[in-house]
Amino acid sequence: MIEAAMIWNEPNNKSHWDPELDPGWTRFADTAKAAGRAIRCARPTLPRVLGGMSPIEATFLRNMASKGVLEEVDAVAVHGFPLDWNLWQIGDWPTKLDEIRAVTGKPIWVSEVGVSSFGAEEVQAWGLARTAQLLKGRAPRIHWYSLHDLPRSWEATTRHREAEGSSYYRHFYMGLVREDGSLKPAFAEFARHAPDIGLCQWFHFEDHRLDASVELMRRLGVRYLRTGLSWADSYRPDALAWFDRQMEALRDFHVTVTFCFTPEHKGPGRHQTSPPDEPEEFGAFCAEMIRRYA
Repeated sequence: MIEAAMIWNEPNNKSHWDPELDPGWTRFADTAKAAGRAIRCARPTLPRVLGGMSPIEATFLRNMASKGVLEEVDAVAVHGFPLDWNLWQIGDWPTKLDEIRAVTGKPIWVSEVGVSSFGAEEVQAWGLARTAQLLKGRAPRIHWYSLHDLPRSWEATTRHREAEGSSYYRHFYMGLVREDGSLKPAFAEFARHAPDIGLCQWFHFEDHRLDASVELMRRLGVRYLRTGLSWADSYRPDALAWFDRQMEALRDFHVTVTFCFTPEHKGPGRHQTSPPDEPEEFGAFCAEMIRRYA
């Protein structure tokens, strides 16, 4: 079921880690190392992946290397959205991977790559085809983001909604499937590249889309899936019952499970991107989930 454990999500993105509360990412480094050690103790052979960088920054990875983080992971990951948010062109993908290879010899996973249909659904389908052409064979794992559009009644995980303008609303158009369940043109395009390309699909707590998602992924021929288990959600009532249901539903896929999100009462800030007060507690959560599901 679980083929790898990913430590956090986009730690160098201000919407996923608060650098004002952690100048230099020193606390993040301690958190990642604690998680890496805990996962290794829980299951020594399970690959540990450093959460995907967004933006792709060799300087961030050098910082992590200098703090000893790369000694506690087996691979590193990157995220890229050149047609929506990044300041580089889609054809630059090979160059971006080479920038990271210059820093580390560890495998480089593309754990999130996607194109929104915000402007036009035809652009998304073309972007998927071009992404596959550029990345297949260049990374051991490629996860397309995502299966579903984000429901408009939900909020995207970001601390900067008011400052993002139209960029914020692109979050709601990243799926192969519209909110009403109908299929976009990119759905059929994706099926041409599965199982070589996997999916990244986040499931919210007690997500009503879980069962339908499993059927759609089987229809697409998906083998590799990246999703998450939220440390913050683990403090909700009946959290383990939901985690059990989610992981049982995904049992037939090769799952990369991402551990992230600080409970409000475990960090100095009022947002799930705050660094935890005690990195070892985050590591203990990771180890508990690995023992339970791996």
